Amino acid sequence: MNHLKIRNLHRDLGYFYFGLIISFASSGILMNHRDHWHPEKYTVQTKTITVSIPKETEITEKYAEELGKQLGIDDKIRRHKVKDDELKISFEKNDVEIDLNSGKGEIVTFIKTPIISQAMKLHKNTSNWWIYYSDIFGISLITIAITGAIMIPAGKFTFKKRGWKLALAGLIVPLLILFFV
Repeated sequence: MNHLKIRNLHRDLGYFYFGLIISFASSGILMNHRDHWHPEKYTVQTKTITVSIPKETEITEKYAEELGKQLGIDDKIRRHKVKDDELKISFEKNDVEIDLNSGKGEIVTFIKTPIISQAMKLHKNTSNWWIYYSDIFGISLITIAITGAIMIPAGKFTFKKRGWKLALAGLIVPLLILFFV
């Protein structure tokens, strides 16, 4: 394939996937930090509560669901857990956190953050059509990388003279993280 065709393929794939690359990269950054803040959730209201808590062994999913109803939460329960003397119950639109010793806690009500929530769904979507489209996208990214590496035909900045060292360095970093983190 001549260099003009390689350059054109690189350019056209880059243009075609421009929006998806930006969306994936942005939502990926948000996903990396989802434990520190909830990028998908926009807090609407926080309400302080005090409840009577049974023994830890009696805190089941059924108990968590019933407690949610008693607190006026009518959306579907997702999960609950007890950790470090705290009961956490996650509902579709509410999070409940209660100190097991005092019974004091709070209900945080939220809605999905517009645009950010939809973009983050790209990383979570498991439908067949999206998997196939994502596979094609992955192959296209590999093609973009390869065509970008070989489209400069001559000079001191070619892949053969300089680029392979940078590519190797870029590959070593994630491998080190995989092995040592």
